[in-house]
Amino acid sequence: MKAIKYEDYVDTPIGILMLSFNEKFDLVSAIFPEEEITLPVANGFGTEEIQQIKKQFEEYFNGTRKSFNMKLSPEGTEFQKKVWSELLNIPYGKTATYQQMANTLGDPKVIRAAASANGKNPISIVIPCHRVIGSDGSLTGYAGGLHRKKWLLEHENPSAQQSLF
Repeated sequence: MKAIKYEDYVDTPIGILMLSFNEKFDLVSAIFPEEEITLPVANGFGTEEIQQIKKQFEEYFNGTRKSFNMKLSPEGTEFQKKVWSELLNIPYGKTATYQQMANTLGDPKVIRAAASANGKNPISIVIPCHRVIGSDGSLTGYAGGLHRKKWLLEHENPSAQQSLF
């Protein structure tokens, strides 16, 4: 496991997002912590690389950014990394089903494994696991909570609210 060298936080409309970086300032994780966090008073200091990444998240949440430009270093198995790589192909404002993900991976039978890898995605939002839904259009599974998944999907595509939920 790579050592996390730096952490910072972004206050979002759906909770505090904790960002972790390695020594090269590659994003290692972006998660909504289960426990409540209070932002440090001195928040906002840090390297320029971290500030640029935080700015991208802030732009995403205020609706001015639809894609991210940062180095990612998620840790996982080769299969998980393959799933996460496929997630990057789901465009902003669009969704895919778990079955479509399995088919894209080349084997419709890996649907459960793909769903499990999706759930272990350590870099939420940037690797858009929230864009994967059930075959019937239902919202299923999101490590950050279904209320956040619903918010993210509505944020990215407000006109799809009726068809997705």
